[in-house]
Amino acid sequence: MYDKLHHVGIPVSNLERSVAWYHDVLGTVDAGIQAAGSGAAIDEMFEVSGASVRGYFVKVGDHVMLELLEYSAPTPKPFELRNCDVGAVHICFEVDDIDAAYASLKAKGVHINAEPMRLGDNGGDLAGHAFMYFRDPDGVQLQLFELPK
Repeated sequence: MYDKLHHVGIPVSNLERSVAWYHDVLGTVDAGIQAAGSGAAIDEMFEVSGASVRGYFVKVGDHVMLELLEYSAPTPKPFELRNCDVGAVHICFEVDDIDAAYASLKAKGVHINAEPMRLGDNGGDLAGHAFMYFRDPDGVQLQLFELPK
């Protein structure tokens, strides 16, 4: 019944900046879906009093979309969650060459937490995998993941 992921929503502080960043940095493309809303039904649905929101969908590959959401009301708080905080979800993108992806992100001035980590034999079930974390313009945590060759 719940076997298909449609999209992941990410609140952002500036919709146009974030759409451009996700296109330029991650290679997403427009999904052809935009939406906006406010009023009592939106307040109830999102459990945010006085909500006014715009959304823009971008595609990641052929199957997954990200919904970038900008609230003009109420004034949103900046993203401040640490990886260990409940609700600090991250989105992971699979790449074929994590070293090339790392170099590309670095050249674009993206905030990278640390260089890619390759897991050796002591990595258990993840031995041979490589991963790294980086952040979008609002500080939302993202991850790259390379499968063993």
